[in-house]
Amino acid sequence: MAAMREPRWTVRLTRDEVATPCNPMSFVGELPRRESGWVRDEGIEPGTPFLVSPDFTYDVELNDYLTRQLVTQAPKTREAIARDLASFLTFLSRSRGGRSWRDATEDDHLAYLIWRRRDPSGPTVQGSTWDREVATVNQFYWWAVRKGYVTAHPIPQRVVSPQVIEGLYRSQKQGLRPATYSHEGSSEVVSWLTPNSYRRWRDVGVRGFDPEGLPADGFRGRWAARNALYCDLMIRTGLRISEQSALSVLELPSDSSLTGYQRFWLPRAIAKGNSARWIYLPPSLVHDVASYLRFDRTEVVAEARSAGRYRWRRPWVIEDPTTRLALRRYDGLVEKMKLKEATSGQRSEMLVETPAGIEPVSLWVGESGMPMSVSAWQWMFREANDRCKAFGLDVRCHPHALRHSFAVITLEQLQRGQMAALGALNPEQRRHYVRIFGDPLDWVRRRLGHKSITTTMVYLHALSELEMTTRMALVPSDWDDPRSNHPLEDAATIAPRADLGTDA
Repeated sequence: MAAMREPRWTVRLTRDEVATPCNPMSFVGELPRRESGWVRDEGIEPGTPFLVSPDFTYDVELNDYLTRQLVTQAPKTREAIARDLASFLTFLSRSRGGRSWRDATEDDHLAYLIWRRRDPSGPTVQGSTWDREVATVNQFYWWAVRKGYVTAHPIPQRVVSPQVIEGLYRSQKQGLRPATYSHEGSSEVVSWLTPNSYRRWRDVGVRGFDPEGLPADGFRGRWAARNALYCDLMIRTGLRISEQSALSVLELPSDSSLTGYQRFWLPRAIAKGNSARWIYLPPSLVHDVASYLRFDRTEVVAEARSAGRYRWRRPWVIEDPTTRLALRRYDGLVEKMKLKEATSGQRSEMLVETPAGIEPVSLWVGESGMPMSVSAWQWMFREANDRCKAFGLDVRCHPHALRHSFAVITLEQLQRGQMAALGALNPEQRRHYVRIFGDPLDWVRRRLGHKSITTTMVYLHALSELEMTTRMALVPSDWDDPRSNHPLEDAATIAPRADLGTDA
């Protein structure tokens, strides 16, 4: 006899169509006959996550949070929230006597903390993971309290006051905050790569060179150029992996005959947090994008087209690329959708008519000519890290580290340029300059899609560390060694005497 499975809450995604059962029960005939599009008719976007209980029931009130309350969140964010909720609800089902989420108590949450973080037989997750899960469950229960679904919040709270950092408020008002956050590390510590470190990681890990810059033996990377372009685009624009993976061939500039930066609009539908914004590409990247579209992508798309891989069932098709309007025809009906309103999931199922034939609208395609998924790109980063490790290189990178690198490097260059420009101006000219060109920190904020500048301020810490590293290089490492040639009394040779101060 097969072992009985432990109770578990599972995450499912809504679909635009429902498969018709081979032997439907009698009540199926009484249901509406239009299987396609019924989810959208209910105001629920296909791909929306929902939870199914261990006994395969659908809790309407619980799922109302996922299908209604989170409608403005990015698809991947909603899915991540659903999985964090499922983890806590599964713990209640397995370890707390099958307790309902409506009856959860602070003791349940504290037991979850011990199992999740401290129990050797548990998952022992990192502090950052735990903090994210706490924030997810905390927000859900505050919503449930407001709706009247629960009478008590199961996460203990503490009162927090506004924090002032460099003249700006990080939190704008006094409020409540979960008392079970991990408090591990600092949110101001970011992982980023210098340009030299990035090039070394990319060339060895992605392009397949050895540390001396020669082709590595045994490397079979047909897509090394495409993968390197993907990484270059990320570190030069600050795009998130979900945003960059959803780009289409109709959006990126590819005219390499033009000079200077070129820009394109990142639509709200694929920008995390609805942070639609302009993205700027340097000329070198525009040239590389044009080369990828002309050679690598064209080759595999032609192979896939010949093999009939684009004969999708009921696809969205952009028949005229100049309009960027996708149509879907079935059962005598025609549905319309603008490309800028399509989510990342919808874009992956969208085709476009070109002079050469039909092809995916997605910019990034794989060996089979099909659109690349976010998980495929994450796998590419893992392989690159493993390749660097095999060569003994102490450099690792993850997608968000490239976004951090863009922010730190761009902010440093803009700050340096602004300081040089302001140094040659009088006070009135300086005020006018700042009014016209703004603050470099705010410019980076807009490029990253942050709603608040306090979020972007985390990169000031990285700049401070960078500046301190430069200054510390001026201090002899052996100044306190009695055998040193730099005794303390000779410090005037390193710094001006006025900087040392005088005794009263």
